[in-house]
Amino acid sequence: MNIFSFISLFGGLALFIYGMNVMSQGLERLAGGKLEGILKKMTSNPVKSLFLGLSITAVIQSSSAVTVMLVGLVNSGIMELGQTVGVIMGSNIGTTVTAWILSSIGIEGDNVWVKLLNPSSFSPILAFIGMVMIMASSKRKHKDIGTILIGFAVLMYGMNFMSGAVKPLANSPSFAKILVAFENPILGIATGLVLTAIIQSSSASVGILQALSLTSSVTYGMAIPIIMGQNIGTCATALISSIGVSKNAKRVAIIHIAFNLIGTIVCLVLFYGIDALIHFPWMADAISPVGVAVAHSLFNIITTVLLLPFSKQLVKIAEGTIKVEDDRKFAFLDERLLKTPSIALQECKIMTSEMAKLSSETVVAAMDLLFNYKEQSANRVSKLEKDVDTYEDKLGSYLVKLSSYDLSEDDNRGISTLLHTIGDFERISDHAINIMNAAEEIHDKKVTFSPEAMKEISYIERALKGILELTLDAFITGDIEKAKRVEPLEEVIDDITETIKLNHIARLRNGSCTIEYGFILNDLLISYERISDHCSNIAVAMIEVANYSFETHKYLKKLKTHNDEFFRDQYQLFSEEYGLKSE
Repeated sequence: MNIFSFISLFGGLALFIYGMNVMSQGLERLAGGKLEGILKKMTSNPVKSLFLGLSITAVIQSSSAVTVMLVGLVNSGIMELGQTVGVIMGSNIGTTVTAWILSSIGIEGDNVWVKLLNPSSFSPILAFIGMVMIMASSKRKHKDIGTILIGFAVLMYGMNFMSGAVKPLANSPSFAKILVAFENPILGIATGLVLTAIIQSSSASVGILQALSLTSSVTYGMAIPIIMGQNIGTCATALISSIGVSKNAKRVAIIHIAFNLIGTIVCLVLFYGIDALIHFPWMADAISPVGVAVAHSLFNIITTVLLLPFSKQLVKIAEGTIKVEDDRKFAFLDERLLKTPSIALQECKIMTSEMAKLSSETVVAAMDLLFNYKEQSANRVSKLEKDVDTYEDKLGSYLVKLSSYDLSEDDNRGISTLLHTIGDFERISDHAINIMNAAEEIHDKKVTFSPEAMKEISYIERALKGILELTLDAFITGDIEKAKRVEPLEEVIDDITETIKLNHIARLRNGSCTIEYGFILNDLLISYERISDHCSNIAVAMIEVANYSFETHKYLKKLKTHNDEFFRDQYQLFSEEYGLKSE
């Protein structure tokens, strides 16, 4: 094996890792919302979490990405430490899918159909199809499928390069002497550990082992301890990702290490203990790529079956290793989640929903102050408004970073909706401060509104609470039909505002109200009207983004000038429910 063989080996490894990354990114974008659905089913039940980890890893083809995601979720306070155990175990099984895909590289035969099963035969076809889909299709979904096909082809070409590079080793006496040393289980485990830790990919290290197995020089006795070591080596990713996070998030890495380390020790003792008693006759047989895949899968499945009942004990080990009395300093949205953009977007949606609830709560709390002003309640309104500002600032920055990643079409629309709505939620809370200031002025100046004015304010406040509730419900559930009902109610609120102004003028003329009171009333009406306008903006953003457009003014103009039947019917219903007659 000369210098050019080493160049081919490292070049093949580079293509392999690059192809895997490209394929993983394409699979993740294609999965998009499905990953969100899987995430929602996450529970503290270890068995369900196990299948969750298996499913996500099988979808995105990267156990390292899942580990980093778990650290980010725990660091953000979105996920409890106990929930990660099953997911980690499941991801170890899910990552064996790659080994099974790569095992097809060893398929040989003279039959044309058998030859077609070998990736070296069909990978060029997949690469060509993928290239055509990327260049010819305008749909993002088709482009993502094309990316997956090209990534798979590059991965297989990398595997072929590595296989070709190590073929000369089959007849090398020096290589045979080196391999004899790997019959020592401890050395085999150490080799698998170091190799995987360096290249940061258990799939790539398994791929290298499968490439070496094609020389027919690697036996089961050599390969099995290397596979065990690879599982420990993959913990390096968890350790690196835990740098700079909360102590609770660091415990995720400890659980990952403890699971793989304990599992390897137990399997090592059991396997070699049984071998010492009955002597497995196949230990000296040459292992094939399929044999590597079988050994990899069996090891991870057996480890999981043995340790799944001890999930709580793994958590206790992590808590005992990293002790802390109270570690509740969570990151708002951990940047590690950006490695899995669809998951990051789901968490942004959850955070925006929390922001929306806070914004609505701020308005309702401010309105309650109008005729029952308390300093303590006013301070609460101010605090709520500052919290909403924090949400808007951090969400905006995070969403801009997230938008720079390759995302599915649905995820891109989701980001557009959030970016266009967080500003409106923030402005709603700003108007709550204006209402609070008006309430303070009423309290300090001992202003007394006439019974008629009090009644009118109660009408518009009831309508405002109605539009806030409708908007919040539509946004959190993503219900476009509910979003379409917001604009008719906003129009009714405009009518109520106009009616109150006319009635106030009438009361000024007959002397039952004063101009000073009118200023306070006008400030309140402006805030109420602006809040309903922002609710309209949020609903229209949802509707327009869902329709692949963002022509807000065009949509509203068409709605009101073309005598839309749905708008007219809803307007009539809301007029009957909230409407106010002029005096």
